[in-house]
Amino acid sequence: MVSPVGAFAAPVITDAAGLGVLVAALGVDGRRVIGPVCRDGAVVYEPVTKLSDLPLGVIDEQDAGVYRLKKTGDSRYFAHAVGPQSWKRYLFPPRQSLWSARRRGKGFEIVKDTPAPAPEYVFLGVRACELAAINIHDRVFDNGDFADPGYLARRGRALIVAVNCTRAGGSCFCASMNCGPRAEQGYDLALTEIVGDGGLRILIETGSERGAAIMAGFEAPLADKSDLAAARDAVRIAEEGMGRKMSQGARKALGKSLDDPRWDEIAMRCLSCANCTLVCPTCFCTSTKDLTSLDGKTAERQRVWDSCFTLDFSYIHGGSIRRGTAARYRQWITHKLVHWHEQFGMSGCTGCGRCITWCPVGIDITQEARVITESFVKGG
Repeated sequence: MVSPVGAFAAPVITDAAGLGVLVAALGVDGRRVIGPVCRDGAVVYEPVTKLSDLPLGVIDEQDAGVYRLKKTGDSRYFAHAVGPQSWKRYLFPPRQSLWSARRRGKGFEIVKDTPAPAPEYVFLGVRACELAAINIHDRVFDNGDFADPGYLARRGRALIVAVNCTRAGGSCFCASMNCGPRAEQGYDLALTEIVGDGGLRILIETGSERGAAIMAGFEAPLADKSDLAAARDAVRIAEEGMGRKMSQGARKALGKSLDDPRWDEIAMRCLSCANCTLVCPTCFCTSTKDLTSLDGKTAERQRVWDSCFTLDFSYIHGGSIRRGTAARYRQWITHKLVHWHEQFGMSGCTGCGRCITWCPVGIDITQEARVITESFVKGG
C-alpha cells in the first residue's frame, strides 16, 4: 500500500528541463515509461523516452460525442484531460492467453509455458480519476476469494507518477465523485504544473519509498509556501471548471427506478456499440475464445475484453437474458452507480467522462442519472 502525501520526502520545485531529467531517470534500470503522446488526433498512452514525446501545449476540447485536440501556446505538458485509452490496457490487457495445447497422437497435451516476467512499467501522467480506477481494479482482481496472478504481477511492479489536473475537460465530473482532480494517495510521485510570470514550474511530491529512491538523485530546490499555494490554486481552477457533476441521490434513485420509462428513451438513441465500456477505466467484463491453428496441431484459450452491451454477453441456454438495449444500458449504469457499492464498497464510476465523450450519439451518464433521479424524487 502506497503511503499518503508527504510521508517520505518534502516537495520540490523544478522546471521543464528538470521534468526532462526526471523522464530520463524514470526509464533507467529496465523500466518502461508509458505516458501521454499525440497520435491519430488523440492523446493516447504509449512509450515515452524523452520530454519531447509529451504533448506540449496541447489541450482537448471534449463534450458529449465530441473530442478535438487543439494546439495552443500553453507551456504545460499535461494541459489535456483524459483520452480514449486508460491504464487498464497495460495492467489488464485486452487479450491474454490462459493456456495452450498441442496435438499428441489421438489426444492432446497442455503446454506448460513459463510466463515471461511482468514488465516494470512507469505510468507517467496518471490522473486522480485514473488512480481511483486502478484502486477499484485492485479490489476486483484481488478480492479475498479470487486473485488474478497476471494482474497482481503487473500491478506490483508498476510505478505511478500522477499528475494533478490544472484544467478540466468538458466531460469531467470527478469532483462530484470524490475522485479528483487532486491525487491524494496511491502514487509514487505526483506532479503539479504551475504557470506564472516565470514560465512553467512543476511541483513534485513523493508518496512512496520507491518514489523517494528516484528523487534521491534528483537535484531541485525545496518547494516553499508560495509554491504549494500556487499548486493548490491551479488544481482549484480544474475543480471549479468541471463540465458536469453526478446527482447526489443517483445511487438510491437508480436502484429503485428499474421500470422508469427513461430507459426506453435512452434505448432509442443507444447504438449498443459498447464504446462506453471499452473506454471505461473500471469495466472488467471478459469472455473466453478458443483458437485453433489451421493444421489442427495447436490450440489456445484466450481471455478477451467483452461488454455487457453485447447481446451475446448474457447468453445462456435458451437465449440472452438482456435482449433489449434498454435492459443492457440499465444493467451498465446501475452496476456502476448502485451495485458496485455492494460488491466492492465504492462506486464503479470515477467521473473521468470518457463514456460521455466517446459515445457516438452523445449519451451523457450524468444527464441520464439526473433525469431519473429527479423523476424518482417527484414520484416519491
